[in-house]
Amino acid sequence: MQKIFPFLSWIRTYKWLYLPSDLMAGITVAIVLIPQGMAYALIAGLPAVYGLYASFVPLIMYSIMGTSRALGVGPVAMDSLLVAAGLGAIASVGPDNYIVMAVLLAFLVGGIQVLLGLFRMGFLVNFLSKPVISGFTSGAALIIMFSQLKYLLGTDIEKSSQFHWIVWNAIQKLGTINPFDLGIGILGILLMILLKKWNKKIPYILLVVVVGIALVFFFKLTSKGVAIVGDIPTGLPQVALPQVEWDFLMELWPIALTLALVGYLETISIGKGIEDKMNRDQLNSNKELIALGLSNIAGSFFQSYPITTSFSRSAIYMEARSRTNMATFITALIVLCTLLFLTPMFYYLPKAALASIIMVSVYGLVDVAYARTLWKFRKDEFAVLLGTFVVTLFVGIMEGILVGILISLLLMVYRTSHPHFAVLANIRNTEYYRNVNRFESEVLVRPDLLIVRFDAQLYFGNSNFFKMHLMNLIEEKGPELKAVILNAEAINYIDSSASGMLMKLIEKLYEKGIHFFIAGAIGPTRDILFSSGIMQLLPKECLFVETREAVSFYDDPGKKSQLQSKVAHQWNTLGN
Repeated sequence: MQKIFPFLSWIRTYKWLYLPSDLMAGITVAIVLIPQGMAYALIAGLPAVYGLYASFVPLIMYSIMGTSRALGVGPVAMDSLLVAAGLGAIASVGPDNYIVMAVLLAFLVGGIQVLLGLFRMGFLVNFLSKPVISGFTSGAALIIMFSQLKYLLGTDIEKSSQFHWIVWNAIQKLGTINPFDLGIGILGILLMILLKKWNKKIPYILLVVVVGIALVFFFKLTSKGVAIVGDIPTGLPQVALPQVEWDFLMELWPIALTLALVGYLETISIGKGIEDKMNRDQLNSNKELIALGLSNIAGSFFQSYPITTSFSRSAIYMEARSRTNMATFITALIVLCTLLFLTPMFYYLPKAALASIIMVSVYGLVDVAYARTLWKFRKDEFAVLLGTFVVTLFVGIMEGILVGILISLLLMVYRTSHPHFAVLANIRNTEYYRNVNRFESEVLVRPDLLIVRFDAQLYFGNSNFFKMHLMNLIEEKGPELKAVILNAEAINYIDSSASGMLMKLIEKLYEKGIHFFIAGAIGPTRDILFSSGIMQLLPKECLFVETREAVSFYDDPGKKSQLQSKVAHQWNTLGN
């Protein structure tokens, strides 16, 4: 039962000693989550109360099914923007069914995550490399920040998911700026930056909310045109099944799949990072996928839109030293109390204050330091990051992450089809054989012997590269060349296409009177050499454990090490 319901592992051994830490962590996160949730709902194009709905039932479900005590699930800026961009791109989504589609999207995201978790498909998220995620999140963060200019400037700016249009639309509205909205927004940004630098333990987000409400209420700024949150429904969300219709499913599944993978990636990357800092290793990736999926499904029955893990709130759980998932449950209870009793307090909350909270919260997602590191040391990966960033910023959110994945896969295919190919030679006065390009003055290059190392698996994508490169090296050696030694230490697989290429290559070399030896092949590779028929062309004596043994045998065919004799005997036994 503990494998199915992870909360049983901690609830049975829970001690009252843990409660103060869990209570403090739960309250602190709730103070941040409530205004953040309402702000992120606005990003998603939903009424502010839906941010509270997304901060209630999903947290309860995660506290039951989650395996990490320090992951702060709930609404986040990135997923909120993806919801807005995805639903905004569907022509059939209008004002009347926008909320219905957002709730159905949470149900679909959860269903996909649960299925992926049950079939242990969490590895799919590995295709979202760090450069892709960094470029995507940096671009999306800028779009999120600038999308809040509508509330910060207090003017009606046309929505867009493309950065240049957001900026252009804002420039056109500069003449209609509300100075009171702008003042509240700038004040909120300055307060959070200064208080955060002064003491991170100060609940600066809550203070901005209180200051914003106080300014609007006491100075009657609504008469000055300041936009406020207004009436927030009191009470629990309506319990209802999402409206599942075939047409809706066909339109939403690409967005749902993207949200499912991105949300899971955020959860796993944040969870692993926090567990490393806490020196713990309890995070189960497939169980987390199921927990996140069930949280989204359960939330959709209570009017929640898609949720995932927040870095900032997870960091609070960690810093507050939460002992168990009881902290998450306490956070959900405080959100429940807010829904039942405290929503009228947010009536005068200015949207400019929420905009300032969003801007400061997502600013940290713009990772300039990582981009600089890639530019300095890994320019190929920098190109992936830059491509993802530019497409996300100027074309679209969905297109950005898809293009990023495509560029990463193309780069991976290119690397495997053009792997490192080294020519080896003996280092003077040693038994070691190293790359001649790295040890030019220290190696003994022989005209009659060519030793090469291929640092990748041999498959259809690089077999022609291997053949052409090797033949060029053989041509460069000229007529003095008598033997080729392939150091196969890094070759962990040879497919049928590469096996056929090797057989033809060996035959061609034999026709020229050139011997061919293989050294350092690992067990699985040796099995393939035998099963593919390659060893029907090569004598068993042509297989060596180390390169130096192959060279020694070439120099003196009658000399064979004891270990080489054992390997040859094993091959003969296997062949029989």
